[in-house]
Amino acid sequence: MAFAGRAPEAWWGSRLLKLLHTADWQIGKLFGQFDRDEAALLADARFKAVERLARLAGERAVDLVLVAGDVFDAQGVADRTIHRLFNAMSGFSGRWVLLPGNHDAALAESVWTRALRLQAVPANVSLCLSPEPLLFDALGVAILPAPLTQRNTFNDLSEWFAGAETPSGMLRIGLAHGSVRGILAEAIDSANPIAAGRAEQAGLDYLALGDWHGTRQVDTRTWYSGTPETDRFRANQSGQALLVELAEPGALPVVTPLATGRHRWRTDTLSLQVASDIELALLHISELATDDVVQLSFSGQTDLAGQRRLRAAIGQAAGRVLSLLADFSALRLEPTADDIDALQADGYLGEVIDELRAQQQGDAADIARDALTLLAGILGDRRAESVAGGGA
Repeated sequence: MAFAGRAPEAWWGSRLLKLLHTADWQIGKLFGQFDRDEAALLADARFKAVERLARLAGERAVDLVLVAGDVFDAQGVADRTIHRLFNAMSGFSGRWVLLPGNHDAALAESVWTRALRLQAVPANVSLCLSPEPLLFDALGVAILPAPLTQRNTFNDLSEWFAGAETPSGMLRIGLAHGSVRGILAEAIDSANPIAAGRAEQAGLDYLALGDWHGTRQVDTRTWYSGTPETDRFRANQSGQALLVELAEPGALPVVTPLATGRHRWRTDTLSLQVASDIELALLHISELATDDVVQLSFSGQTDLAGQRRLRAAIGQAAGRVLSLLADFSALRLEPTADDIDALQADGYLGEVIDELRAQQQGDAADIARDALTLLAGILGDRRAESVAGGGA
């Protein structure tokens, strides 16, 4: 191996090096599946997460913050977004080390070259735009980066780590963005591969990875930090950063996940089978919190009164949580005799309701359900107006 030998007496003694490992900030993400107001709040949450990381770095007195790729979500983010990102980092005056990922690759003309032209990059920020060692002599640390220079590559850009010479006694820290081979399902052909066992093979004390949006340990020296603010409906231990402590070269790192996310993304399915399930569903909806981003699906069956109560509760919750997406497509409406009597839908209208009930099991189930809901709403409103008029 070409890397230099160890000299434990150099730089070290009782000193402990502390790193904050983060990745996948996705600054400028658009969140197109949400309405405009919700998307704006979620995009803003990305900046707020960086501000929290800066405060956390100061509170923990870390020596370096390592950002393992996808700082930006796209090359074409606005100039204002670039300036705002670096302003969000100003709460930590120590050293930041930023790596281009697949979303913000170090192209000949990129978001990084634009940031440099805008003079937006502070003096305490190091951009790893080429694969060469970045040395911090005072800390006794050599950073070996593997920046992506295009969105997708099928070559392992971390391969050069093993042949990289660094001063004797320095910690060797790898920084890369991609998929470690052997973790994904066998049938998946993933771009930007990273060899399993790269840390050991290249004599790294720690390998900081980005690309996976959840926290994941690969081996004793290799971790994905995940994104600091959850950005999708997936249970993957996201919304964290990693505090990495290294006692000396060759010692195993001590890695501690730290919560950084504000918003809780959750996918909940509520099954309604008996009348009491409505009350449980209403309780569940009432407990949704302000910072929740919720995908709520209903299945089973309910009568028209139950459905109206559910929709009213969701309407109230939608004004409380950040976002609430409700899916009733698997919920079958079963109007009771009392429902139909209350709608005063005898004769032809009663026959229409019976037919729509039956069609909920056919190919046009969604249309029948929506038509039944619409008809029930019209009849209910008409009956309410009639009662109000009679009272007047």
